[in-house]
Amino acid sequence: MSEFAVYPSLKGMPVVISGGASGIGEGVVRAFAAQGSKVGFVDIAEEAGRKLEAELNAAGATVKFARCDITDIAAYQSTIRDFEAAHGPALALVNNAANDLRHKWEEVTPEFWDQSIAVNAKHAFFAAQTVLPGMVAAKRGSIINFGSISWMILTGNLAAYTASKAAMHGLSRSLARDVGKHGIRVNTLVPGWIMTERQLTHWVDDTANRLIDEQQALAGRLYPADIARMALFLAADDSKMISAQDFVVDGGWAHG
Repeated sequence: MSEFAVYPSLKGMPVVISGGASGIGEGVVRAFAAQGSKVGFVDIAEEAGRKLEAELNAAGATVKFARCDITDIAAYQSTIRDFEAAHGPALALVNNAANDLRHKWEEVTPEFWDQSIAVNAKHAFFAAQTVLPGMVAAKRGSIINFGSISWMILTGNLAAYTASKAAMHGLSRSLARDVGKHGIRVNTLVPGWIMTERQLTHWVDDTANRLIDEQQALAGRLYPADIARMALFLAADDSKMISAQDFVVDGGWAHG
């Protein structure tokens, strides 16, 4: 038996998740599937997405994967509508997809900047635009935008990424005002340094581990499941009077 919460309001709830084939996104997909939600998720990693879809459905979940480049807004919106046709209008949207590719300020081109904004922020608004009519009709819903502590703790070599992630906070607060009268809430989930395969492969070395030990108030490491549990709460009716807020899950990182 799980030691973590089960949310009755999530059972059968249509949910859309971006970037769900690996890392934090995979953890979020698994968590909603375990709650009995009807999960639609996208990623460009088709093999991993299909494998996850097959595994979860074989275990009795209701999960639908579609390969989709979220920077192609028309294709992404069409995919979300396909999920709606299969599962019903989404009542939770998890805008997780992003790419924290390191970059030096002097090497950034206009094309790189535009691509960074597209993959880290632009898709979130247009996904929200697509699901909101269904949420308005239902008079309920939750949009969860993913931020990052990276800009809060002065992380370098990430200017385009941190600009995008800081923008997610503004997006959440403005949308929250726009749609709150319809019973829809919009919040920002802010992960700390999460031990995904990508992070462990590229950036978590002995120096990084020492930094984590120094900066986190809590001992141990953060994993995708830690973020997924907050996403569940923000999607469930348990959070129905919470909106326009930031939820930082970073192990108590020293921010200043």
